[in-house]
Amino acid sequence: MMRRRSAAACLAGAALVSALAGCASENKTAQSNLIVIGANLEMTGSNASFGTSSLNGIHMAVEDANIKGGILGKKVQVVGVDNRSEVAGSADALAKLVTAGAVGVIGPDTSSNVIALAPLVSSDKIPLITPSGTNPSITVDPSTGKTREFIFRACFTDPYQGRIMADFAADRLKAKKAAVLVDNSSDYSMGLADFFTQQFERKGGAVSGREAYMAKDVDFKPILTKILAQNPDIIFIPGYYQEVGLIIRQAREMGASMPILGGDGWDSDKLVEIASPQNLQNTYFCNHYSQDDNNPALQEFIRKYEARYGYKPDSFAVTAYDSANLMMEAIERAGSTKAEAVSGELTKIRDFPGISGQITIDDKHNTVSSGIIMKFSGGKREFVERIDPV
Repeated sequence: MMRRRSAAACLAGAALVSALAGCASENKTAQSNLIVIGANLEMTGSNASFGTSSLNGIHMAVEDANIKGGILGKKVQVVGVDNRSEVAGSADALAKLVTAGAVGVIGPDTSSNVIALAPLVSSDKIPLITPSGTNPSITVDPSTGKTREFIFRACFTDPYQGRIMADFAADRLKAKKAAVLVDNSSDYSMGLADFFTQQFERKGGAVSGREAYMAKDVDFKPILTKILAQNPDIIFIPGYYQEVGLIIRQAREMGASMPILGGDGWDSDKLVEIASPQNLQNTYFCNHYSQDDNNPALQEFIRKYEARYGYKPDSFAVTAYDSANLMMEAIERAGSTKAEAVSGELTKIRDFPGISGQITIDDKHNTVSSGIIMKFSGGKREFVERIDPV
């Protein structure tokens, strides 16, 4: 088989050191009875909780498939590479996965990391499914309005969860004035803040202030002082658990008692550790699933996951499990690992029985799925409301 040259490998210097070994691995894989699925995930760094959970979910999906005989008569192998929760690390990871012979990639989890890979995925022609990247620019090029051929997602988008949380703030919490704290180093955070603001203002609310921070900041008292002086009814923080946990802790220590809301980037046990259960009272966030869902397949997954890893899965494990199954389903339907064929089959997915719910891929390669509003009580996530697409 002719070796395909990887644009990602050309750009990622770290991968070039092992290029010959990687190519040998690819040729060996092609001749074996294995189908390689790559995992490009945030296993270390600021979002390590996401990648760890996602890799667990992917392994469980592949093990389930192999017990049933694999796909196309071959066993499936997971090759996981740590992207270090960085854009550059994501490019490095993609390069290594392409040279390792991966025929599809699951991840990254975070929007900025996926968006940065878009031109490389296009050049390398490798199907990619993000389990949890929610920014709309992941699947649609904002400069052209065209859907990206090889990139898909297994979750809702930020316009959807921004609307859900704005509606919840206005309708359920009766908020009239909101303050927004946004991570200006994150495409996810900035986009979700915008979508929340637009919908909240459409509902007749006012955003009294928008303050910015950066990933890895630790002292949020100056911006919280400005926000709290405005006496908002609610605070919206569309960030990731590391910074959000510190913000909530410091806000409560400063006397803030109003509801604090956020997005799916909150879904980590680490948030509870950082913020403390007491400080998480009266907080709400949008998520992809609830442990209280009585879907038998989901409950079986939760049981097996907890037995294996010692704790219940978060949404990243669930959507990664679904992502891996979507990729394998598309390969099986295509009868081939050729990128165009696999991507073509992904576009045809309708009512696929995911453990997060029925999955349909639309013409923008987005998943049509429900959003779940959760709250924290005693440090535990609790179901509040399911919002179905209309």
